[in-house]
Formats: sequence, structure tokens, C-alpha cells
Amino acid sequence: MGSCKEEEEKQSRCVLVHGPIIVGAGPSGLAASACLSEHGVPSLILERSDCIASLWQQRTYNRLKLHLPKQFCELPLYRFPEDFPKYPTKQQFISYMESYASHFSIHPRFKQQVQRAYFDPSCKLWKVQTQDFEYISRWLIVATGENAEPLIPEILGLERFRGRVVHTSVYKSGSDFRNQRVLVVGCGNSGMEVSLDLCRYNASPHIVVRNTVHVLPREMFGLSTFGVAMALLKWLPLRLVDKFLLLVANFTLGNTDHLGLRRPKTGPIELKNATGKTPVLDVGALSQIKSGKIKVMEGVREITRNGAKFMDGQEKEFHSIILATGYKSNVPSWLKSGDFFTQDGGMPKTPFPNGWKGGDGLYTVGFTRRGLLGTASDAVKIARDIAEQWRTSNGTNNICNTHVILRRKP
Repeated sequence: MGSCKEEEEKQSRCVLVHGPIIVGAGPSGLAASACLSEHGVPSLILERSDCIASLWQQRTYNRLKLHLPKQFCELPLYRFPEDFPKYPTKQQFISYMESYASHFSIHPRFKQQVQRAYFDPSCKLWKVQTQDFEYISRWLIVATGENAEPLIPEILGLERFRGRVVHTSVYKSGSDFRNQRVLVVGCGNSGMEVSLDLCRYNASPHIVVRNTVHVLPREMFGLSTFGVAMALLKWLPLRLVDKFLLLVANFTLGNTDHLGLRRPKTGPIELKNATGKTPVLDVGALSQIKSGKIKVMEGVREITRNGAKFMDGQEKEFHSIILATGYKSNVPSWLKSGDFFTQDGGMPKTPFPNGWKGGDGLYTVGFTRRGLLGTASDAVKIARDIAEQWRTSNGTNNICNTHVILRRKP
């Protein structure tokens, strides 16, 4: 009797999905779902949080704006409103994604944390387990992206620090650090913008620049630097475009080496394509560095109870530490089939533009290291590929003869 009841309970927790399962309701998951719907293919999005675009809604600072002009950040098949500014704010981008979901009638299942997903070769189906159900489908689309979890580095002595330590994923405004001496670890776009935000509240930010970094003007000659680069790449070799960008950067921003911001030997676009390291697009932090309001520090040797010791021998006291150290993929923690993703970084082993498709009905969107343009490219390809299979099978999933009861847990 007991075994029959257990089997019935197990079956009642199974949900057969008529179309692909998409893990993640951020821009990547929404784009994939929208593109599929245009081909008449239904899908189901599973989202661990209680809203779409949770990274944007819950883990970004208040003053965030898109770093690129809006035309480079649109999701497929749906444009930004005409009255949006060139660089939409965080709230405007969130409203755009909410409109996008509404327009394509996308209704994710929220609070469904995927604990394990694997391909069952006996019936050639993907089984995706959350705390509530096991979802079953012929296709699985991984849309959790490159920024699923905050990346917390190991820094000697960090646990000893008596002040406040926060990652930028929980940083909202410099008002929480008014008049404080703050150590900002990380000199990417987030580190620079957080430092600039701190200045507006009379804080004294010290930004740690451990490695080389490209700083470019956000605009040149009144045009988006990124837009200029994209246009030139249609006609010129990548390295020539990189040389042009650096020439203009040196002309408009000056040589940044004497500020402690040494440029890499590899050009900004080539470096971005090879490593995913994005150049800093300056929105005002550089002038604050030049004026001395933001101080550039070499790498941290160790954190002390009241501050930090640096590689150059300096020691300073700080009230707070902000970790602007970025994010990482979490795919290896839950995807248990195949070797399509690297186990250390959780990124597709096949580089862009061919990293969107694995084997056995596995797809990935949002892992291109090319922002929302890469996401759009992936979503369009995935939808086209799955739609072709969908039509071939006349809209059926070719499910094997397993007994699946479509009944929600009471």
C-alpha cells in the first residue's frame, strides 16, 4: 500500500510541458519565449524569484542606466517606447520588460527554484526538478545567464573587518554611506559608478584597481562609442577599430596610466570578445579621479579590523567595504547532464556565435558575453531551430510511454 501511495504522490508532482522549458525569467528567458510564440510554439518559464528580471528589480543600484543606447538593448520583436531617452533608466528598462512580457502573454511560474535538471536517455526527455514539481519536456532552454549569483572573492582577512561589507548586488544608494571612507573593490562599470554615486553623498571612495582596465568615453563626437565601433566593424578589421577607439579615448580622456588606470595591451573589443571583460564607459567617474575625490588604490594585500593594507605598502582605515566584483553563472549547481557547460565558470564550452545549442534538445541563451545584442541573436536562432522540430513532429512532443499524470499538488 505504501509504495502505491508514494508512486501516486510522485506522479501527482509531474508536469508535462507541451513545448520547451525555459529556466530564468530575465531578458534572455523572455526573449526566447517571445520568439518561440512567434513561431506558434508554447513554452514554460520557471523562475526562482517572485518577479521577472529579478536581477534588475532586486540587485541593482538606484542610479543605474543602460550603458549602451536603447537601440542596442532591445529584445526581439518589440521596440522601446519612442519617448524613452537615449540611455533608459533602470526603472524604464524594467517597465519595458514588463510590457514585453504582457505583449507576448508570457506568464512565468514564479518561486520555482530549479534544484536539478537532467536528460533521461530512456525516454529522451528533460526532467527539471523544483521544490514543488518535476517538469518534463523534450527541450530545455538555459536562460539563467552569466550574472546569476554574486561573485564574492577570497580576500585575506575580510572576515576580520569590523565595518560593513556589501556586494553591489545589495547596494542601492550612496545615502547609506554618507560621509564615510569606503573601499570599493573592483574597477569595472559598477565599481566606477558606485564610486561616483558615493561622491554625491560626500563619501570618500577608494577604488581598488588590481589589473589593467580600458576606460573609454561613453560618447565620441556626440555619438555612442559602442555604436561607432559597431558601424566601423562592418568595414574595418577589429584591431584597426580598437586602435581608433584608443586614439579617440586618449584624445578626449587623456592618458589614464598616471591615474593608476593602466590600459591592457589587447584592444578593448578584442579583449571583450576573448575574455568577456567589458571596457569601462566613463559617465563622470574619471573627472572625480582626476580631482582626487575618488582615490585609486593598488591591489589589496589584506583586510584588517579597521581597514586594509595595500600592495604598495600603504595602510588605510575604512568604515565600509563594497565588493564591485561582478557575478557568475550558477548552471553547474543544477544542470546535471552532459558536458556542454564548463564546470568552473558555468559557461558554454563552444564560443559565440555557436554556443546557443547543445545536444539532446539543450539550448542556451544569454551566455554570449555580448549583452542584450547577444541575447537577441541567441533567442532568434533557438526559436527557429525548435520551431522546425515542432513542425516536423506536428506539434507533438513524441513522448515515450511513461505514465505522467497532469495533476497539480493540492
